[in-house]
Amino acid sequence: MATISRADLKKLRKRRARLKKKKMTCQFSGHGSIPRPVYVDYKDLKTLRTLIDREGRILPRRRTGTSALYQRAVRTAVLRARFIGLLPFVAEE
Repeated sequence: MATISRADLKKLRKRRARLKKKKMTCQFSGHGSIPRPVYVDYKDLKTLRTLIDREGRILPRRRTGTSALYQRAVRTAVLRARFIGLLPFVAEE
């Protein structure tokens, strides 16, 4: 039977703590009610910049906490803002 070293035990504890993080709620749907049609404004750069990382990639749902419905709308809004020139396609070097 193999024994676990202290370093391995530390890594396991960190991994478990990372997995137990509380899920964030969707910032677009207020109290669970989702208005129809679902729309995220592509001109609202302050909100969109919180949903993309430094390199310009769209952050996944598990990082931002947005619902699946709104994540699709965020993707569309980011693509529109990039096409118009409000957001960069890649990070500036």
